[in-house]
Amino acid sequence: MPTNLAAWTTSKGSPIEVKEAPIPKPEPTEIIIRTAAVAFNPVDAYKYKLGMLITSFPFVGGCDVAGTVHAVGSAVTRFKPGDRVVALQDLEGERSNRGCFQQYCAAFEALAGHLPEKVSFKNGCVLPMGVCVAATSLFEGCNMGLELPKLEPKSNGKLLTVWGGASSMGSCAIMMAKAAGYEVATTCSERNFEYCKGLGADHVFDYSKDTVVDDMVKSLKGKDSVGVFDAVMYRDTMVKSAHLVDQLGGRKHVATIMVGVEGQRMPEGLPEGVTTNYCWGSMIKNDDIGKYIWGEWFTPALEKGLLQCKPAPEVVGQGLESIQEGIEKMFKGVSATKLVVEME
Repeated sequence: MPTNLAAWTTSKGSPIEVKEAPIPKPEPTEIIIRTAAVAFNPVDAYKYKLGMLITSFPFVGGCDVAGTVHAVGSAVTRFKPGDRVVALQDLEGERSNRGCFQQYCAAFEALAGHLPEKVSFKNGCVLPMGVCVAATSLFEGCNMGLELPKLEPKSNGKLLTVWGGASSMGSCAIMMAKAAGYEVATTCSERNFEYCKGLGADHVFDYSKDTVVDDMVKSLKGKDSVGVFDAVMYRDTMVKSAHLVDQLGGRKHVATIMVGVEGQRMPEGLPEGVTTNYCWGSMIKNDDIGKYIWGEWFTPALEKGLLQCKPAPEVVGQGLESIQEGIEKMFKGVSATKLVVEME
């Protein structure tokens, strides 16, 4: 029988310790993945450095994983041992201590997709969180309820704005919205203009300019706006997004990744009539949105180039001993890149 090692933390901000961990046994709807590569998200750094959202210690985190299926649960139908996969770790409730920063991890079948042979593990692992959060925010009926991405996209003449297009969630939102037929406007730093255009963005604006909202209104006014997806976890971007949809006309809705994170609340004084919503990315495991995105769209979209492995990976090390370096670097912040540790 194989053994398992994990990147444990025993208290808020304490150094990571690589120690043994039990190999998880799959629940009926789970797969067990032998980890080949993991990617870092801001929430990973906040958990390890600040203790955010951790309910008990010792703790093993990590959300984005790519690897090979080791075992499957009794109700799993889409995967078998040996399959190459990527998955989002659902770390809510009783699963809060079952992250992918270990050699073997459990993931829900509904939050996993087949990885084409031509796509490396280090590239594939950058996608799961971004895909799930973008899908939840854009396509869930309780949020923006937009048209689903297709494998043969056709323009629908409508405009979606993504605030923070160079972020992981923003990058996936641009690509998925374009595959759904939407015209896309986005904000980013000037150095990332070409990056966002390469994802498919039709209009790119410099978020650092004091006049950015006025610039966007002047350029986009009159288009059939369906709202804004705020892919940045800051209160001021939420305020700017709300004022933007208020002035653009069309649907006055902002989907945000901010609200629901510990210690954060919706800003006060938003324009009257602007609606907002927040959803956890793992929500799509419970409905037809997740079944479609992961079961029908994800793999062929990768093969056709509709979905790119963006932001591009920056490998910070090999093995669990490098998780600490990834956390430290992620905590300082990155732009248009995704930090990755390769496990094999």
